[in-house]
Amino acid sequence: MPNIKLMETALPIAPLKIAALDSCKELGQKVDQYIVQFRQDALRESLDSPLFSSYQLDTYLVGCQCPRFGTGEAKGLIHESIRGKDLFIIVDVCNYSLTYTVNGHKNHMSPDDHYQDLKRIISAANGKAHRLNVLMPFLYESRQHKRTKRESLDCALALQELTDMGVDNIITFDAHDPRVQNSIPLHGFDSFNPPYQFIKALLRAEPNLLVDKDHLMIVSPDEGAMHRAVYFSNVTGVNMGMFYKRRDYSTVVKGKNPIVAHEFLGDDIHGKDVIIVDDMISSGESMLDVAKQIKERGAKRVFVCTTFGLFTEGFGIFDDYYNKGYIDRVITTNLTYLPPEAYEKPYFVVADMSKFIALIIDSLNHDITIGKVLNPTDKIHGLLAQHNQRLTPSLG
Repeated sequence: MPNIKLMETALPIAPLKIAALDSCKELGQKVDQYIVQFRQDALRESLDSPLFSSYQLDTYLVGCQCPRFGTGEAKGLIHESIRGKDLFIIVDVCNYSLTYTVNGHKNHMSPDDHYQDLKRIISAANGKAHRLNVLMPFLYESRQHKRTKRESLDCALALQELTDMGVDNIITFDAHDPRVQNSIPLHGFDSFNPPYQFIKALLRAEPNLLVDKDHLMIVSPDEGAMHRAVYFSNVTGVNMGMFYKRRDYSTVVKGKNPIVAHEFLGDDIHGKDVIIVDDMISSGESMLDVAKQIKERGAKRVFVCTTFGLFTEGFGIFDDYYNKGYIDRVITTNLTYLPPEAYEKPYFVVADMSKFIALIIDSLNHDITIGKVLNPTDKIHGLLAQHNQRLTPSLG
C-alpha cells in the first residue's frame, strides 16, 4: 500500500478526529475501521512516547449532530472536545434520504441543507481544532462552476465561505471542473479520481473480461468527460472514442439546452466490449442514450462507470435498458447515498471507496505526500498484470 513506510517514520500533525455527519455515517464508520486497522498494524518502536498518546485508538470518530427546532431551524453539536485535534468533517450533500419537520411538514434534506449543517459543525468546533479539513465527496454546487450571462457562481462562493470559516483543506472526488479551486488559490484543494476502484470492481464482476485493443474500447459520452476516457485508454492500453452532443440552442428546458442527437467519433466498435466513463449519472437519460447507440453499432457488452450514481429519476429506465440488452453493468462508487433497491439490481456494481478515503485521511494527518494516491497508474498496471496472468491459462 502506498505511503505506509512514510507513515511509519512520520509524526502525525495532531491527534486525529473524524466527524461524520448523519448524511454519511455508514461511510464514516467504514473509513474509521480502516484507519484503526492501519494504525494497529503500524510497526512503530516509539508508540509509548507522549507524541503517540492518541495514535492507536478503538475509534477516531467524534459524535456530532444537528438537531432541529419545530420551525426547521437547527444547531450544530460536537459531543467531545476537539481542542488541538486534526479534525476531518465528512458530509454527503446528495443524501436525500434524511428528513426533518417544519411546522408538522416533512422535508427531505437538499444539498443546501447539508451544506448548512456542515457550516454548523465547523462553527461548533469554535476555532479550537488544530486544523480543519472538509471531505465532501460530491463537491457542493460543482455543476455551477462557471458563469454564463447573469448567473450565480455557487461553488466558488461556497469554497470561499468555507476557507473564511477556517477550513484548511477541502477534499473532494472527481470535481466537475477542478479549476474551481482557482477561487481559493492559497488553500488546500484536492480532487481524487477512482479509476483503480472502477477497474478493480469491473474485473471482479467480469472476471473473463479481455483487456486489449482487439476486445475492449473506452468511450467518453461527451466532450466534458474526455480527460477521464483518455486516462482510462492510456492506462489500459486500448483505443477510445467519444460522443459529442448536438444541442438546440434556441430552446431552454429545465435550465439547459436540450440534446438533439449524440454523434460518435472513433474506431469501429463492432464485437468489442465498451466501457463508458463519466463523473455522474443524474437522470441517466443522456448516458443510456449513448449506451443504446453503442449497442446498436454492434458492441458486445456495455459497462457504465460513473463516480456518482445519483439516479434522480429512479431505476425504471435502467431496468428497461438492461432488459433490452443495452447495458450490462452500471458501476458506481459509494461516495454518495445509494438507495437500498440499487443493491438488488442484477446490473449494479459498487466500487467501495472507504479504504481509499482512509488512506487519504491518514496520509494528510501524517502531513506526507499524497502524490502516489493521486496517481494510481502503477496500481492499475499491477492489477491488469495479475488479471491477464490469471486469464492466460484459460486462453491457452
